[in-house]
Amino acid sequence: MASSRVSGLRSEAVGGLAPWLDRIHKGDCVAKMSMMPANSVDAIFADPPYNLQLGGDLMRPDQSKVDAVDDAWDQFDSFEAYDAFTRAWLLAARRVLKPNGTIWVIGSYHNIFRVGAKMQDLGFWLLNDVVWRKTNPMPNFRGRRFQNAHETMIWASRDKDAKGYTFNYDTLKAANDDLQMRSDWLFPICSGGERLKGEDGKKAHPTQKPEALLARVILSSTKPGDVVLDPFFGTGTTGAVAKRLGRHFVGMERESDYIAVAQARIDAVQTLPDDVLTVPTTKRAEPRVPFASLLDAGLVKPGTELTDARRRYTAEVRADGTIYGGGEIASIHRIGAKVQGLDACNGWTFWHVPGNKGGLRPIDELRQEIRNRLAVAGA
Repeated sequence: MASSRVSGLRSEAVGGLAPWLDRIHKGDCVAKMSMMPANSVDAIFADPPYNLQLGGDLMRPDQSKVDAVDDAWDQFDSFEAYDAFTRAWLLAARRVLKPNGTIWVIGSYHNIFRVGAKMQDLGFWLLNDVVWRKTNPMPNFRGRRFQNAHETMIWASRDKDAKGYTFNYDTLKAANDDLQMRSDWLFPICSGGERLKGEDGKKAHPTQKPEALLARVILSSTKPGDVVLDPFFGTGTTGAVAKRLGRHFVGMERESDYIAVAQARIDAVQTLPDDVLTVPTTKRAEPRVPFASLLDAGLVKPGTELTDARRRYTAEVRADGTIYGGGEIASIHRIGAKVQGLDACNGWTFWHVPGNKGGLRPIDELRQEIRNRLAVAGA
C-alpha cells in the first residue's frame, strides 16, 4: 500500500492511485470532502466533537484536576450551532459515500442522540447501535450520576434501499467462537503504551480511541483494498488500523499538532500479509441465483426428473423454472418440503439430477457453476 503523506486534494493520479488516498488532508472536513469525487469511499468512521456539557472543572477526591476535554474544537455556542455543524459534515459525508457504503459515528450521551436524529433526517438508514463497554472507565468523581462506562456507535447505510453493503457476518461469528457477534463490545480505553503522549508527558489527544475498537469496525464492514474515510482524524487511529489491515484511508484534520503525531504513527505501520487478510467468501455473500437461471444456462432442461439423494421422491422440471411434485406446482423449496411432509426445505441441497456414471449430482453444484461464470464475467 502506498505510504501516507499530508496533502491537499489534487486531481492527478499518483502511482495508479487517486491522489487523495492514504493521505492526511489538513483543513475543515466539510471543505475537504466537497473536493473529493462523489461515491468514492466504502466506509466512514467519524468521531466528531462530542460537545461536552461539563459545567466547570472536574476534580478528583484528592482535588487534582481531571484531564477532561476542554479544547476549542469541542465547544459550541448552542445546541442549534452543534446541529448545524452536524448536518453540514453528514451531508458532505453522504455525498462521498458509495451507494453500498456504510458509516460509523461514535459519541457519548452528550451528542449521539442529536447526531442520530440528524442522520435519519438526511436519509441514512440505521443498521445497529453498538455499545462500546469500557473495561476501565473513568470513575464518576462527583458521585451524583451512574459511572459513565460506555460510548455508543451508530452504524448506518447511505439510505433505506442500499443493497450489498459489506458485513462480514461469518468471519465475525467464527472469531466469536461460532456465536453471532453481539452489539455490545468490551474493550479497554486507550491507555498504556498505546496512548500517544507528547514530549511533556501529556496525552497527545484527549479522546484517542483504542486500535482494537477500530479493528473490529473495519474488519466487520470493509474488505481488503476498500477506502475508509475519517473526517475527524485526530492522531490517526483509523489510518493506522486501516493500513495495517490492508485498507486505504483518507483523513481530514485541522490541527497541525495532531497531524504530525498521526503521520509519524502511520508511517511506522506495516501492512499485514495478504494471506492473513483475505476475507473468506460465504454463500451468504454470494449473488442470488434463482433456479430458472439453470434452465437459462442450459444446465437443466425442462422435463428433467429431480430426485433426492436416496431416490425416494421425484419431481419434474417445468419450462418456467417451477417443478411439479406431490401433486403440486411450486418452487424447488416448497415441493421439497411438501413431499417430505415438512414445513421448510432447502431445495438446492435436497434435489439432485443425474450425474456421471449413473450417479446423482446436487443442483447446488449447478448453481455454483453459474456463480463462477458471474465471477469471471465481473473480473
